[in-house]
Amino acid sequence: MRKVVCPGSFDPVTNGHLDIVGRAAALFDEVTIVVAINQSKAGLFSVEERLELLAEVTHHWANVRLDSFEGLLVDYCRDRGIPAIVKGLRAVSDFDYELQMAQMNRQLAGVETLFVPTSATYSYLSSSLLKEVAAHGGDVAGLVPDVVALRLRERLAGG
Repeated sequence: MRKVVCPGSFDPVTNGHLDIVGRAAALFDEVTIVVAINQSKAGLFSVEERLELLAEVTHHWANVRLDSFEGLLVDYCRDRGIPAIVKGLRAVSDFDYELQMAQMNRQLAGVETLFVPTSATYSYLSSSLLKEVAAHGGDVAGLVPDVVALRLRERLAGG
């Protein structure tokens, strides 16, 4: 069975994330989306809320699983027999950082990293930018699934 992990904060999940997940789901037998837990960084949505949103927007892919982790991703992969990580790249700046991470992951645990270029439609999209736009009342329709846009409006209207 060909397994891969697709890690991220997914705070919130965007259509760019889903583009990468969908493409990975077409190539691998099992794709595990893992939400990184960073205790020192407060997110807009809790890890549980992110997993709920991910479950809602990925349910149509039968081979996609959801989980969360804290610590080193390579430890997560090694413990579960997952030999590879899929990462989406938006720009050269992403590559500079991700290449170093990929080389470290291979050195530490032999875990390979596969880079997938983001579709041009989402090449500028990040969760951070999206939250900033939404916080200022900007329209994020088409950038996130409808359920995520609704939850963003609800969350940011109270803030």
